[in-house]
Amino acid sequence: VQLQASGGGLVQPGGSLRLSCAASGTIFSINDMGWYRQAPGKQRELVADITSSGSTNYVDSVKGRFTISRDNAKNTVSLQMNSLKVEDTAVYYCKCNIRRWAWLIKYSDYWGQGTLVTVSS
Repeated sequence: VQLQASGGGLVQPGGSLRLSCAASGTIFSINDMGWYRQAPGKQRELVADITSSGSTNYVDSVKGRFTISRDNAKNTVSLQMNSLKVEDTAVYYCKCNIRRWAWLIKYSDYWGQGTLVTVSS
């Protein structure tokens, strides 16, 4: 299984970016999908996640600005980031909880490679 994240870049404060993450390989089903971030000198933190049924959860600092969504048919998860702030600068990682085979009821976490978001004027 591979997770390919894309969409990072440099944006001015107040701007927007959309991150996308596509899971590929042998996949039977995906449970939770989420985005994490790690700023320099800080621990990785959960930004937002979404269950297979569409329930979402956000860290307080991004509520009302970020929106997570998923496409179950395409095994993708996206993060729309609006009203970006300097403190949103970080490497963003996607994570998916994946069951690979129908005959094995086991979910494992897989991580994308990270995409850098820089918010600066």
